[in-house]
Amino acid sequence: MAALYVALIHGPVLNKRGDRITTATTGLSVHDIARATATFGGAGFFLVTPLTSQQALVERMTRHWQYGSGAGYNPNRKVALEFVQWADTLQTAVAQVQQAEGQMPQLVATSAKPVANVPAVEYAELGQQLAAEDGLPTLLLLGTGWGLPADTMVQMDAVLPPIFGASDYNHLSVRSAAAIILDRLRGK
Repeated sequence: MAALYVALIHGPVLNKRGDRITTATTGLSVHDIARATATFGGAGFFLVTPLTSQQALVERMTRHWQYGSGAGYNPNRKVALEFVQWADTLQTAVAQVQQAEGQMPQLVATSAKPVANVPAVEYAELGQQLAAEDGLPTLLLLGTGWGLPADTMVQMDAVLPPIFGASDYNHLSVRSAAAIILDRLRGK
């Protein structure tokens, strides 16, 4: 089975006006996406932020649940948070995956809207690639804010289709989207 890593990108991302920004890390996202990563057999979960204050927050949170009083209070959360690490840039996360896996990962983005100029990959197809013994390690990118900028998207090897529900409303939290995507890729 190919290694699947998840990266939650906090910067650079877009705001609703299309400006490049950096969003804040939230405890809910750290905990929930780490738990989903662990549940679906992920190899690691990166929080990508250039802000040292946010990197310190991630360190403090994970330390509390791995080694502090949180470790004894909730052993399941301790296991999930072992998957968490931070990276200051996407390139740093890619380099860390490459070092761990011995080869460059394929980069697969997610988006709440269709993306032009990036090859599309269906969930079933990527799921089959990940299930293959000789499958490439994959780094799955989840954007915060209003999504990933165009200069990040053009670096992708593929993009998954948006998640659509039964209504025209399409504004899932990144935590919900992550769980749905991971289930589609690795669920039984």
